[in-house]
Amino acid sequence: MPDIFYISRILGLGAISFVVALAWTPILIHFLEKYKLGKQIRTENTPIFAGLHKKKQGTPTMGGVLIWGTVLFLAILAWILAKFGEGTILEYLNFLTRGETLLPLGALVASALVGLGDDLMGVFKIGSNGGGLRVRHRLILYTIIAAFGAWWFFWKLEWDLIHIPFIGDFNIGWWYILLFIFILVATAHSTNITDGLDGLSGGILLIAFAAYGAIAFGQGKMNLAAFCGVILGALVAFLWFNIYPARFFMGDTGAMSLGITLGIIAMLTNSFVLLIFIFFIPVLESASVIIQVLSKKFRGKKVFLSAPIHHHFEAKGWPETRVTMRFWMINSVTAVIGLIIVFIEQII
Repeated sequence: MPDIFYISRILGLGAISFVVALAWTPILIHFLEKYKLGKQIRTENTPIFAGLHKKKQGTPTMGGVLIWGTVLFLAILAWILAKFGEGTILEYLNFLTRGETLLPLGALVASALVGLGDDLMGVFKIGSNGGGLRVRHRLILYTIIAAFGAWWFFWKLEWDLIHIPFIGDFNIGWWYILLFIFILVATAHSTNITDGLDGLSGGILLIAFAAYGAIAFGQGKMNLAAFCGVILGALVAFLWFNIYPARFFMGDTGAMSLGITLGIIAMLTNSFVLLIFIFFIPVLESASVIIQVLSKKFRGKKVFLSAPIHHHFEAKGWPETRVTMRFWMINSVTAVIGLIIVFIEQII
């Protein structure tokens, strides 16, 4: 098939995903509002954050269900239609394959359900200070999910090859398992940290999945590129209602699942190093938290007014929308740099 066919397939699936997600968003919002499944703002030990976000108390959370729910629905529907429509155009709707998309889809749903449980604990004030799981408990859960993915890659796919841009490919054996777990835990946790302002994480994820969709397409992984397209369509619909002032928040069910899925796609395309560019803002957010914690521990004072860094700029008086859009622009530029690296490597 010519490239134009696959491009049309990706764009078509993305458009269908957007329409489907947009269509059932009012139902989801009504459900969240009816049962008062709203965000609880923590006030202990975070006076600056609490002051900035107190007005958001009660805003519906778990909006990430819109994204992964739409992706799961379309994956199953496309698979069924392809089975009944062999030899027709319906056959090309299916993007679910063992080698490219079964693992990221499974990880998306599994981690989304774990995140959903955490969100519900936060809504009903169960767990750590009535705010759901502690950070270390979340990291443990991320690690368990990541360990399964590492097992799938290492034993099922017999994959231990990593690529370092402009240097080469290396087989690293058992070290691949530890690297895989680190990448997935880091992307999941960084996404969770970034999900602190209206539209911020949604926009950053939109940029990142678009970039990795382009990388997958360039590598001939057309089903993985289509999978990214479906996620992008659902993300656009989510952002329609999540940009300031947000009708609902992504919640852990969205942040955890999309972060882990992005990490898996980075590993599937063997371009995890490019996360530094393609996912620059979340990397920066995580770095700001680490710096803040270490500074308070060893120097007894803070580096930032509030961490992660988007709250620092809020505390300095930046409007929330300014922080969000400037972070979007920065990540767009760095993602383009990541793609340029891919293209230059292909040329030379």
